[in-house]
Amino acid sequence: MNKLKQKIKSARKKWEELRNNKVPIIYIGAASCGRAAGALELISEIERFLKDGNLEARVIQVGCIGPCYLEPLVDIKMPEQPRVSYSNVTPKLLTNILKSHLVEGVPFAKAAVGHFGDNGFHNIPPFYELPMLKPQVRVVLRNCGLIDPEDIDQYLAADGYQGIMKALLMTPEDVIGVVRQAGMRGRGGAGFPTFRKWTVCRGAPGEQKYLICNADEGDPGAFMNRSLIESDPHAVLEGMLIAGYAIGASKGIVYIRAEYPLAIERLKTAIKQMKENNLLGSNILGSKFGFDIKIKEGAGAFVCGEETALIASIEGKRGMPRSRPPFPAIAGLFGCPTIINNVETMGTLPNVLRNGAEWYNRFGKEGNRGTKTFSLVGKVRRPGLIEVQLGTTLREIIFDIGGGVQKTFKAIQTGGPSGGCLSEEFLDLPVDYESLASAGSIMGSGGLIIMDDDTCIVDVAKYFLDFTQKESCGKCVPCRVGTRHMVEILERITHGEGTPEDLMTLRTLGDTIRKGSLCGLGQTAPNPVLTTLRYFRNEYLEHIKDGRCRAVVCKDLIEYRVIKEKCTGCQSCVKACPTGAISGPRSEPHNLDATKCIKCRSCYEICRFEAIAGDAIVIRTAEKKS
Repeated sequence: MNKLKQKIKSARKKWEELRNNKVPIIYIGAASCGRAAGALELISEIERFLKDGNLEARVIQVGCIGPCYLEPLVDIKMPEQPRVSYSNVTPKLLTNILKSHLVEGVPFAKAAVGHFGDNGFHNIPPFYELPMLKPQVRVVLRNCGLIDPEDIDQYLAADGYQGIMKALLMTPEDVIGVVRQAGMRGRGGAGFPTFRKWTVCRGAPGEQKYLICNADEGDPGAFMNRSLIESDPHAVLEGMLIAGYAIGASKGIVYIRAEYPLAIERLKTAIKQMKENNLLGSNILGSKFGFDIKIKEGAGAFVCGEETALIASIEGKRGMPRSRPPFPAIAGLFGCPTIINNVETMGTLPNVLRNGAEWYNRFGKEGNRGTKTFSLVGKVRRPGLIEVQLGTTLREIIFDIGGGVQKTFKAIQTGGPSGGCLSEEFLDLPVDYESLASAGSIMGSGGLIIMDDDTCIVDVAKYFLDFTQKESCGKCVPCRVGTRHMVEILERITHGEGTPEDLMTLRTLGDTIRKGSLCGLGQTAPNPVLTTLRYFRNEYLEHIKDGRCRAVVCKDLIEYRVIKEKCTGCQSCVKACPTGAISGPRSEPHNLDATKCIKCRSCYEICRFEAIAGDAIVIRTAEKKS
């Protein structure tokens, strides 16, 4: 442990030297979101600019700091000046920024969104005062976007591995006691008290015990776990050390989907660095504790988010759940006692051990302590990765942090495809495990999808149910057959062929599937349908009785036309139409040929004059059948 203390001392010195460096530092947000927005292209441009100008600067790739709508982000830290962040940087804008800030020494204020540090610039606000960031509480994400995820020294300088050092000075039972006092609950979705599983596993007979970190993040629109691993992998791995020590495990496995190549690469780098610093292997930090971590790449099956299916996959079997008991804490991987915890749970543990249970209890509410990360996506103005205290209301998340929606708010889907769609009446609902469950939804791993009045709620229910139906392992009849029947009914409704009796059938099927399915996938699969039937019943009836889709989404229920009085002849719709269905000279009202229209919505979405109408095809179901 003394060697690590010396390493930490050296790392802090290097960090201080970096902050006071006489050479400019350029930070690039280079997690997946930044790379998708063009971060790697910007790095090439920076290197070219420095070479052409014979300039010296250090370029550091950091992870995702959260506001993905601002990507790509480029920060510049000049000697004896605060770090300044620039958003939505393009190659052309980058040149202006570098000329102004790097060469002339003056921040390019037009593109600057914030600065880091106590002494800033009068015309640039503090970064964490941005509307999206100000209401957040960053515990798990404290290092994300600020440190180089591939440099263990930067993690050590930010109090890294202090948690495991404290844990090794305690008994495993005392570590579990701290977790209990902190009120930690699993962040994978169910919210089961962490200490309870640990206690059972620690007391289970057997010399070999396993710890699995579940990084099989499969929800559409969810990226919390990926972002944390890409931005701060050592935090997750330190959490695994603490959990492994507490339960008496000697082997750890990170189960991560193969679609996360950058996260896998950074995990491998971090594990190598841990081995070089006696943080893995035998006699870790001079103690009797030995622990190794391996990476298992999954094929991307959604059902493998369920713990017994995940275990089967690691064992080389088909990813299918089994009945419980016995629970994995008693008989899990290869029949040995096994604990499976989510990435966020692991990333939280170092903070709890380092700062103590009392500190952690400052956040959240009674029974729901701490913070929770969410991916905020959909029709929200400021999408991205956020972290808030449990108990924060949906209204605060959507409108204060997310900036609201472009049009009129309709619904929020919490908990991914297994969650529920909640209407406007739930905006003041606190986000905690029990409150969401009482409304018919779930916390899930943390995906939040925002919908506005351009969203067809029946189509959304069909989309999510179709996803879970296709991801079902097929082992149990209620899930395999029941979800297929529900999808078929929803397809009929969106085609204008539904009947009022279908709504009762959907409800009956949904209740049967929830009660009769073997695992969590089937038990929660009907949630999107059941909640939309409960809170948006009128929209279902409009599809069935009126043959109308108010959101102009269901193709069989709409036809498009040009409103001549509103059309300015700007030709935006002509350029957007993939089939040439719209024609007409510039500055004159256009024409739409319905025989060529494939109802792709391109013209409807691009027209800023609202000159494209999506009219309901007013043909009743009975008339269609006749």
